[in-house]
Amino acid sequence: MEGKNAITIRELIKCALRMRPDRIIVGEVRDAAAIDMLTALNTGHDGSLSTGHANSPEDMLSRLETLVLMGMDIPLEAVRRQIASAIEIIVHLGRLRDKSRRVLQIVEVLQVENRTIVTQPLFEFVEEGEDARGRVLGTLQPTKYCLQQTEKLQRAGITL
Repeated sequence: MEGKNAITIRELIKCALRMRPDRIIVGEVRDAAAIDMLTALNTGHDGSLSTGHANSPEDMLSRLETLVLMGMDIPLEAVRRQIASAIEIIVHLGRLRDKSRRVLQIVEVLQVENRTIVTQPLFEFVEEGEDARGRVLGTLQPTKYCLQQTEKLQRAGITL
């Protein structure tokens, strides 16, 4: 809905939280609703997810900082801690030169160190050439890093 009777994403997230859901899925965070999403993710709604638009996983974290600060006047360090606590994995999709979209990176969000959110790449797209029609060939390859935050997976009965 638009206009004076519009219902915002912020209102929808708050209403969803009152229903005591196991998970919350927010289609896209692009405004001050980011703080409500982070609050939901930090209050026992494991497995929740959202989408956002950015050029890289690191850019997405920076964009989230900006979106949160649009909605609240809180210290940047606190925002970064909220983000690092709420978000565990970022799956970055991108468009290749042949206009196809692929998963380019899967990144684990670790913690805040020296006032910066630390991430580590778990998987990266490795281009392997082109086919006869000009389509980019490649695969998502594991990096040398392993998932560090495994406690929640173990509690859910998933072993690595």
